[in-house]
Amino acid sequence: MTVARYLPNMPLASSSRLEMPIIATAASAMATSFNLPLRTARRSASLSSPSRRRSFGAKAEVQDSVGGLAADALAFKHVLLPITDRNPYLSEGTRQAAATTTALAKKYGADITVVVIDEKPKETIPEHDAQLSSIRWHLSEGGFQEFGLMERLGEGKKPTAIIAEVADELNLDLVVLSMEAIHSKHVDGNLLAEFVPCPVLLLPL
Repeated sequence: MTVARYLPNMPLASSSRLEMPIIATAASAMATSFNLPLRTARRSASLSSPSRRRSFGAKAEVQDSVGGLAADALAFKHVLLPITDRNPYLSEGTRQAAATTTALAKKYGADITVVVIDEKPKETIPEHDAQLSSIRWHLSEGGFQEFGLMERLGEGKKPTAIIAEVADELNLDLVVLSMEAIHSKHVDGNLLAEFVPCPVLLLPL
């Protein structure tokens, strides 16, 4: 489960007979552009040969057309923002994820649901209310005073399992998460990819 979108092989009419699996992925924290790497079937051709130059021109045309298709395909209507850190003012990675979520939701006219996840029960988290206030403030800064809010606290489940459950129950289109959650071991990236039924946008730190 990734944000990658796979399109079938597209042979191009040139003497080098290119066949390129094209992969569209999110290439920036704000998810406004896509990196579309193209791999040729023959890598040994000379860079200076006319056929090689023609193949580069053909690749550029394919990149432009596929970039538009990828942007249309990633039209999200319901985005999930999981909060797994315990910082009452939100960690840098969580703030980045919140900003990216509001930017995407604005672009596509999507709804936002925030799920706050902690293995501890609410009564044992002294700064829980402060964290909720921080979440509201950051989403408000992004233009969202209204959003869905879920709290999954003290259930004895791993955050990864809860994210997968919520994504499935709400039929979500996208999960936005900072790599910080992976590095801190709050979320298991392998299980996330296996069980979350929608694309997951992992933001680099």
